[in-house]
Amino acid sequence: MKLREFPFIQSKRTFFIISLCLIVLTLLATVIFGVNLDISFKGGTIITYSFDGDLDANALRQAAEDHLGQGVSVQQQTNATTGRTNYVLSLTSSDGLTLDEQGALQDALSSRFGGNNLQMASINNVNPTIGREFFTKCLVAVAIAALLMVVYIAFRFRRIGGWSAGVFCVVALLHDLMVVYLTFVVCRFPINENFIAVMLTILGYSINATIVVYDRIRENRRRYGAKADLGELVDKSINQSMLRAVNTTITTSAAMIVICIIALTRGVSSIMSFAFPLLIGICAGLYSSVCLSGPLWVTWQRYKAAKKNQAST
Repeated sequence: MKLREFPFIQSKRTFFIISLCLIVLTLLATVIFGVNLDISFKGGTIITYSFDGDLDANALRQAAEDHLGQGVSVQQQTNATTGRTNYVLSLTSSDGLTLDEQGALQDALSSRFGGNNLQMASINNVNPTIGREFFTKCLVAVAIAALLMVVYIAFRFRRIGGWSAGVFCVVALLHDLMVVYLTFVVCRFPINENFIAVMLTILGYSINATIVVYDRIRENRRRYGAKADLGELVDKSINQSMLRAVNTTITTSAAMIVICIIALTRGVSSIMSFAFPLLIGICAGLYSSVCLSGPLWVTWQRYKAAKKNQAST
């Protein structure tokens, strides 16, 4: 009986090369662009300014940078109570601004934008220690989740080599997380709470599609028996679950695309830095579940079988 439809296993070399290129690209992007850590992880000062009339955000940012001699980011904020628009300035510094520096900055901006009645509404110095502790705890949570996934998959798919299935499932997940990280680096999105949220979302989303593929492999192993060629069996299983995975990805991606369009047109960078990396991570999850987890598992099973044959002879 011919089980093969699309030769995923035969094309595994191409898939592995693509993933290796992504790894190299991630390393190069990190070196070239660097990592844009959010103020909560680096420390600094957040200042909210109220104003009258029209005030250009770029002009305000440039004036603050000229006075302070460092990079400043400006975000627009709407006061829910008054309905007025404020500007929020974020300055990265481990010590924050002293009282004298705050006063000097206020005087410089007030003289530059005197007609706008620029007033400092609030100011907060951010300590990076809390952010670093939060980031560390999130990494520990991801590691524990990955370990529990390996144990769960090893138990559920123990009849088809569960431990190896679990390990390569986590490898595919790490591939997806790497793609999300690459998106943050290339798009210059700050590494902040959104980064952690996207990572945890992809961790739960991508594992579902991979488990569906493994479940189909287990069912086909029962149907065709242990004598069926492993590569053809996995190809058949992936092709059978392909339509479901693609439809799920298209449906979820459509919702993310709408959110990205709204965030882009409205200029809401906080939503954009969540929705767009999540969209890329969803697409990467489809690729890794279909093109990586199964071929990696087959490669390992064939390697074990070859070693066993060598030992027996």
